[in-house]
Amino acid sequence: MLATVASFGRIGIEGYPMRVEVDVRDGMPQMDVVGLPDAAVRESRERVRTAMKNSGFRFPTASITINLAPADIKKEGPWYDLPMALGILAASGVLPLQALEGVMALGALSLDGTVGAVTGALPMLIKARERKVRRALLPAQNARECASLSGIELLPIETLGQAAAYLAGRGGLQPLIPTPYCAENADVPPEVDMARIRGQLSARRALEIAAAGGHNLLLIGTAGSGKTMLARCLPGILPHMTEREALETTVIHSVTDGFSGGLMQQRPFSAPHHTTSAAALIGGGRYAMPGEISKAHNGVLFLDELPEFPRPVLEALRQPMEDGEVTVSRVNARCVYPARFQLVCAMNPCPCGNYGSRTRRCRCSPHEVQRYLSRISGPLLDRIDMVVEMDAVPPEEVFAPGAPAESSALVRARVEKARAVQSERYEQMGFSCNARLPAGRLEQLCGATESARALLMQCMKSMGLSMRAYTRVLRVARTIADLAGSERVEEEHIAEAASYRGSNEKYWK
Repeated sequence: MLATVASFGRIGIEGYPMRVEVDVRDGMPQMDVVGLPDAAVRESRERVRTAMKNSGFRFPTASITINLAPADIKKEGPWYDLPMALGILAASGVLPLQALEGVMALGALSLDGTVGAVTGALPMLIKARERKVRRALLPAQNARECASLSGIELLPIETLGQAAAYLAGRGGLQPLIPTPYCAENADVPPEVDMARIRGQLSARRALEIAAAGGHNLLLIGTAGSGKTMLARCLPGILPHMTEREALETTVIHSVTDGFSGGLMQQRPFSAPHHTTSAAALIGGGRYAMPGEISKAHNGVLFLDELPEFPRPVLEALRQPMEDGEVTVSRVNARCVYPARFQLVCAMNPCPCGNYGSRTRRCRCSPHEVQRYLSRISGPLLDRIDMVVEMDAVPPEEVFAPGAPAESSALVRARVEKARAVQSERYEQMGFSCNARLPAGRLEQLCGATESARALLMQCMKSMGLSMRAYTRVLRVARTIADLAGSERVEEEHIAEAASYRGSNEKYWK
């Protein structure tokens, strides 16, 4: 007898429909799995056989052929164990064939019949919902991850016996009630609150502007001046993710980290070490998996000790920063991953870390300083909107009594207000912040006054700005105007935005 169980596979972060076709007939007892299975899928034969026996089912002494269709796509992972077992039960007459109609199944099996979690269940169930699948049997461990999906009935299961009893009409399973997404309900204190930052008023202001407009930021200054601590404050002042952003972000982490805690409600903060390879940062491996830049999608990518990263690794960032996505091609797969991250970098100005300091003496020669700074290429610097110079805060300022600095909650309120203005302005254009404003519509949407344009042209000539730098200064000025509640970009907004390019002249002239 032939039985077919609907299931879904995954390539990268995209699910695709597949069928588990099981044929049980008289013949020499054996079990063959075809359809380009990898080692984990081929080993399913022993897991399924033992799980069925330990769940109280008789494994048929017959010739069993299992086809994983479509047969031209490589199948990997153990999550076809459950549909294989259900297909064998249906093809051998234990379960009615009509019970499998309109149902999909996913799950790995332990030898005792327990159904284990699936890596990347969310993208597969999203594709199942698009294909009008009515019901889905999925591991209970994946239930929270997929709880916000509506339009498909999710049936969490813990054992093979539960799934078989449900399909046999004996009930016992309760559909998962969809949980509406609400990031504010899970608001948690930030890892580092801005109230802990003493001094550094210009850097705090730059961080707020960067958060309000989604701009890339480079913090350069002496060792111990608080660059890393300030960068780690950024997630705490960014606006809450929308449901669409949370879904996109969770799909990536579901595939890469096996995340199963519901939709992510905090923006990701990825801080790879400077020994990270280009494949780990951009994405790659045998099956073209997402890298750190995709894990930072809709969040922050923090590169500490920027000059210590290998030059090819940094240069690989240039195209994703412009496109907001990255294409990873390998022998076994070719995947396109989203990579709309906010880049924050921190670096010392020289090998000893004291060049430019007002309180510490630099031990480096001019040649050593320039060689160190030249590790950062001009094209990469051109893609960074704001460069902020920092120096060590004097001890008397750190320990001085007085009111604490503004907290992250207060700063976030201003950031969210500015982002709301931008979302309304760009509502029909497919983006939501000034950093994504297309160069072709810059003049139309920024609304700069004539005097502001004249000042910007003067800055271009005196500072030698490229056209890419011109667009970035104008975008930052638009964000400053939004924070100030101004409908037009004025001269003072241009002046402040251009000042964040001044450190380039000092260090990379």
